[in-house]
Amino acid sequence: MDFTNVTYLTLEGHVDLQNYRYVYFLITLTVYISIIVFNTVVIFVIFMNKRLHEPMYMFIAALLCNALFGATSLYPKLLTDLLADKQIVSYEVCLLQAFCMYTYASAEFALLSAMAYDRYVSICKPLQYATIVKMTTVRKLLFLSWFLPSCEIGISVILAAQLPLCKFKLNRIYCGGYSIIKLSCRETSVNNIYGLFAFCIAVFPPMIFIIYSYFRILAVCLKNSKDFRRKALQTCLPHLLIFINFSVNICFEIINNRLETNQIPHIIAMILSVEYLLIPPLFNPIIYGLKLQEILKNIKRMFSWKKRTGVSF
Repeated sequence: MDFTNVTYLTLEGHVDLQNYRYVYFLITLTVYISIIVFNTVVIFVIFMNKRLHEPMYMFIAALLCNALFGATSLYPKLLTDLLADKQIVSYEVCLLQAFCMYTYASAEFALLSAMAYDRYVSICKPLQYATIVKMTTVRKLLFLSWFLPSCEIGISVILAAQLPLCKFKLNRIYCGGYSIIKLSCRETSVNNIYGLFAFCIAVFPPMIFIIYSYFRILAVCLKNSKDFRRKALQTCLPHLLIFINFSVNICFEIINNRLETNQIPHIIAMILSVEYLLIPPLFNPIIYGLKLQEILKNIKRMFSWKKRTGVSF
């Protein structure tokens, strides 16, 4: 649809909003607030405690900042749509949302890869760790983890923006690049080829490197003492859980988006489509907060200080 030269798309993924509008809104709002609170608490603890100003914790803070970025690209618009009579979005905002969400996903893999490198050097080359993983190196890795995905996804979005639209209805609750491309009435082979290329570059190199680094870490652990293995497991397990969790959720979204089968109930398909922006941002800070003793200790200290001083949130 077109009003005053602005193209609007209709998001038709929402179902039964008339009867369950406020239930969905409250659930979604609770999830979004929880994501903000959980991630912000861990980020705050890391940045306020100088003892945590180390590469490993800087990478954790960056990963949680990326989760906030990804969640904010989805939830505010979703909350607005749940209360609106018509779920529409301008074409430009739709492209922006697709850019932000895909950049979040690509940056997540890049950050997980950088964290795997940090753990690899720490465990496999402990004597050289201080000289290899400096804070300047950390800053460069963090910059590249966001800059390269944003360039890669930016090109994909620019290519999608060149396509003329002949359909204006998305069977989704948010805007995705592949869903936008399917609205075009022109040949989209260039977009599909580049999309496949961008996906392979964003996913497979980090995934291969993470798997390789853990094989090397495992080999070193098997040669060392039980205490060494325990300490290595304590720092690596949260990262490994998060990597597996995010990879599985991304696979669900890709399969769900590409197949769009009618055999899956619509409500389940919509939940699967946002899992990668629901489960990782919600559980990553919990995993790190509970598994890494230094972070957990400082969180407990912060809340006990609030209680002693009578300061309220």
